[in-house]
Amino acid sequence: MKKPSSEKLTPQKRSRPLTVAGIMSGTSADGIDVALVRIAPPRGPQNDLPRLRLLAHVAVPYPAAFRRRILQMMNAECASVAEMSRLHWRLGQMYADAVESALQKHPMQVDLVGCHGQTIYHQGVAAPFLGGRVACTWQMGEASAIAARLGVPVVSDFRPADIAVGGQGAPLVPLLDTVAFHHPTRNRVLQNLGGIANLTVIPAGASQQEVFAFDTGPANMAIDALMTELFGRKYDAAGATARRGRVLDAVVRNCLRDRFFHAPPPKSAGREQFGREFVARFLLDCRKKSKQREDAVATATALTARSIGLAWRDFVAPALSDAPTDYIVAGGGVRNATLMKMVREELAVFGTIKVKTSDEFGMPAAAKEAMAFALLAYRTWRRLPGNLPRATGAERAAILGKITYA
Repeated sequence: MKKPSSEKLTPQKRSRPLTVAGIMSGTSADGIDVALVRIAPPRGPQNDLPRLRLLAHVAVPYPAAFRRRILQMMNAECASVAEMSRLHWRLGQMYADAVESALQKHPMQVDLVGCHGQTIYHQGVAAPFLGGRVACTWQMGEASAIAARLGVPVVSDFRPADIAVGGQGAPLVPLLDTVAFHHPTRNRVLQNLGGIANLTVIPAGASQQEVFAFDTGPANMAIDALMTELFGRKYDAAGATARRGRVLDAVVRNCLRDRFFHAPPPKSAGREQFGREFVARFLLDCRKKSKQREDAVATATALTARSIGLAWRDFVAPALSDAPTDYIVAGGGVRNATLMKMVREELAVFGTIKVKTSDEFGMPAAAKEAMAFALLAYRTWRRLPGNLPRATGAERAAILGKITYA
């Protein structure tokens, strides 16, 4: 690994290209993705979008015991302050480990780090609390531990600034989607299949103000939880278990009655909507219809696909022009062949929609979210906003995150 440069990154040098390490650990809590990204300023005054080039991507899985502890913390009705503090600092150490591992495999000088952190709780819509109304979010991972180890500034805690101006703090990936995939004559829909499924809609020739995004429902989160509960495995490799099962249509229809699926964007979700309690109810409904374990996994997979089809019909298609549409999928769910087949079948009902993966556009599906937080860190460092208000529901664009100096 190359040592940090003795030349400090200062505001006067913010216009030069930067190499940024983006760190992402998603709601599935399966590990850490590090994307090493070269980001250069726009080519000229007529274009306000920076230029990105992915230099390398490394995935570091969480140890099994560590993942169990994170999942327990996410679902805990109460947890000790000491436990939360220790996990916060241990996560910071592990993020630093992950970047060091990436730089050992791909030696280069990093100027800046953007760390999303591990979401422990997310409530994007304000609710009554102690005489007021509060929306809140919490991503763990101490940035000081990362900055001290790597010797470069770290931008972290991106979501609160959006919530502070009336947004839901999610989704934040749409800025990357716009930078990387906007097209003058083609509609682009960017679907992410992470723990939660979310999408970004970029009409042909759209400005940033016309781009919108929202969460469509559960994805790997529910499937992974069922695989752990029923088979003792972390995930459904290649969708093999779902492929052997039968979809319980009545269960899917019952789930899709939930008001979340019919609420207009902006909207966001997490374990609070589709975590432990949801999976317990879902499994109980499945067992009333079938004793075959594979059927529950197949049904959860179908729920993801059908909620995407519902989102397309109700919210996406009405916003698009008659231009041809590329439906570009990223995230861990891309590796689930059964889920991808179901998504293609759902969208085929609505006409000729080309379903592709982000890999086909030169962006590895597993690296995309880490790249997004590299870009957001770059924007924060240059004192530029990182949210798209139409995506999050914010009253205005905001500079996101907090900077921790080395």
